[in-house]
Amino acid sequence: MTVRNWLAPLLVCTALWGCSSGPLKDLGAKISDAVQPKAEKDLAAGVKLYEDGDYRRAAKLLQDSLDGGLSRAADQASAHKYLAFTYCVTSRERQCRDEFKKAMDADPGFDLDAAEAGHPIWGPVFRGVKAKK
Repeated sequence: MTVRNWLAPLLVCTALWGCSSGPLKDLGAKISDAVQPKAEKDLAAGVKLYEDGDYRRAAKLLQDSLDGGLSRAADQASAHKYLAFTYCVTSRERQCRDEFKKAMDADPGFDLDAAEAGHPIWGPVFRGVKAKK
């Protein structure tokens, strides 16, 4: 193989590498947005709002993520879990219980971690739902 045969591809790659801060970077951002569906973005935003204590808006985005078609069972269970937490902390125990059931239905291996399961507000509700499964 002569130098001339591999020089052209090398120069093209070098030129493209230098463009990574311009149009190619923008293209990468667009591809990233397309790869992460809106439902997953709504789930992440809903969890963040929950953590910030904005339960009303969190519940809306969490429900939007479910309505938007979360594809992974673990994501569906997570959305239902945070909806359950939201309902429990706002004194809506029936809805809290229903969301824990939905989380378990979405992902049969669903469970709370030790800190979550020991929470004084939703821990007893979760244990009651789990005992009936």
